[in-house]
Amino acid sequence: MVAEDYLKAQKLGKTAYRKALSKGEYPYLPALDEIVDHQSIRTEEPLGLVSIPLDQVVGTKTAGRQAAFASNFMPLMPENSEFARKWQGVVRYHLDQGVGDPIIAYEYMNRFYVLEGNKRVSVLKYFHADSIEGSVTRLVPYPGETIENQVYYEFMDFYKDSQINYLQLTKKGGYRQLLDAVGKKSGEKWTDDEKMDFRSLYNRFTEIFTAKGGQSLSITPGDALLFYLSLYPWQEVLGKSTAQMKADIEKIWDDLPAGAGAEKTNEAVIFKPSAESGGSIFTRFFGLHKVKQLKVAFIHDRPAEVSSWSYSHELGRMQLEQVFGDQIHTEAYFLKETSSDISGLIDSVIQSGCHMIFTTSTRFLAASLKASIEHPEVKILNCSVGQPYRTLRTYFGRLYEAKFLCGMIAGAMTPNGKIAYQAPLPNYGSIADINAFTLGAQMTNPHAKVYLHWMSQTDTESLQELLDREKISVVSDSDMITPASKERAYGLYLAGNGMMLRLATPIWNWGRFYERIIRDFLQGNWDSDRDTKEKPAINYWWGISSGIIDLIMSDELPHGIETLTNIVKGQMYADYFNPFWGEFHKQDGSVAGKKDQSLTPEEIIRMDYLAEGVIGSIPESWELTDDAREKVELQGHITPAMTTVE
Repeated sequence: MVAEDYLKAQKLGKTAYRKALSKGEYPYLPALDEIVDHQSIRTEEPLGLVSIPLDQVVGTKTAGRQAAFASNFMPLMPENSEFARKWQGVVRYHLDQGVGDPIIAYEYMNRFYVLEGNKRVSVLKYFHADSIEGSVTRLVPYPGETIENQVYYEFMDFYKDSQINYLQLTKKGGYRQLLDAVGKKSGEKWTDDEKMDFRSLYNRFTEIFTAKGGQSLSITPGDALLFYLSLYPWQEVLGKSTAQMKADIEKIWDDLPAGAGAEKTNEAVIFKPSAESGGSIFTRFFGLHKVKQLKVAFIHDRPAEVSSWSYSHELGRMQLEQVFGDQIHTEAYFLKETSSDISGLIDSVIQSGCHMIFTTSTRFLAASLKASIEHPEVKILNCSVGQPYRTLRTYFGRLYEAKFLCGMIAGAMTPNGKIAYQAPLPNYGSIADINAFTLGAQMTNPHAKVYLHWMSQTDTESLQELLDREKISVVSDSDMITPASKERAYGLYLAGNGMMLRLATPIWNWGRFYERIIRDFLQGNWDSDRDTKEKPAINYWWGISSGIIDLIMSDELPHGIETLTNIVKGQMYADYFNPFWGEFHKQDGSVAGKKDQSLTPEEIIRMDYLAEGVIGSIPESWELTDDAREKVELQGHITPAMTTVE
């Protein structure tokens, strides 16, 4: 019996050996001593007796025994060898009493390497056991700039409180998001019941994920579970049966790789409206809908009276009513400040019979995606940039084009080469606005410096303190004003002696976008941008050429500056000029971009660096206000690539 087990295990080992050789990979177990040198280790930390997930035991500590096993820990030695006899003895002991003594292992980057007990690991892997007890020493590397290193440091903090080592996440910030999802705080110890509940859920989820072919996706079961919990609340999920969970996973499967952080594929970024086709012959003669009136809802996170962002979208909604008249009916909904049930609000709007819903805040992103998955009959769009989901469409404007024009004006108008820039949130897209503004300023003033001030950062000097300290008079402030606010500081202005002279203001014309989307929908063109073979993620990212973004200039501007700005604006309108065409320098002096090429939409949206000439830095998550942190984590917080402060 045990001899047959050895032959079967040996066969598995030889198969893995040959497969590794055919791929040009190392066919034996990796040795930790050959992977890590002592100088790269910050400290050694004894963890005591640990339940080690066997799928995370990947090698040996030293090179002594590695050639006795294939890379899958199955034996390679001849069946009549002393090694084989000892391996079979471990099998007998396991079948009679179970593997008793703990192994001795080292943990590095949440992977385990065996010092004593290689045969015990091999036997338990052969019998498909989940874990093995071991006395573990952790090798802690020095902090580094790689994502893997940063995620590992987050894992170590997570492990201190939860003692969970079987969950592997690959996305930066993932462990913090998981704590939020299960209602725990950093530094809060997990109870035994909480650990058992999570283990049970993880095992059920992993079984479903694996059975559906999750191994073929470039994500871990932990990544997939984190995305699942971003859509379905923890307490709700705990009460679900395996069948219900399986149905949920079936619904989200198309969006699972992108939502869990895998590399995006087949993503369509729509730069401007396509030529109107008027729809198919059928829709032109018979109409697309059987309903007499299209019901369109707008959901905002704050009332228009106190939010310039909501106000700008409300202007777009009013334009729809004027253009389409009785063809459509629109309603505006606002999230109450005391309400945290965003999904409940969206669901109530769907139940009211709406055919199309625009959610105008990234705060609604996850809930909008869930609603799109649960209600495919309703067209839902979220106002955010660069999202990878096939089920949910997103839309935004290329504001960086108007910011470049503002930068041109600012560079020409600054008396001392210094300009202040009031930045909102450090999320994807906003860094491009800062860099485009800086490049524009340097076009008209090569020595211009742009001083950053973050509205969302805590424990920082006020904008006025920055202006006074650096003697700055040209300021790029918020792009819009709040109707009920007495504060009139917005746009690009010249300040001094208690006076404020408006120079230019970027404009969001949301009505242009909403009108075109509704018109296309009514004419049957909703799927005109879809690939017939595979449904891509649709992101509308329109700019000056489509009219969604514009720039209003003051009559007080010098004629030459106004003329130059209008020339460049006209080139943008004709799609002949891109602010990110060609090479430019980052803060650290390295080159960004390529000669005679424009940055791709992905490169622009996901900029994680500041341009040369920017004075300031991208704040870390912990430096933000609570409200700001919530918003940027939904869309993605920028990891600073380089920071500098003058």
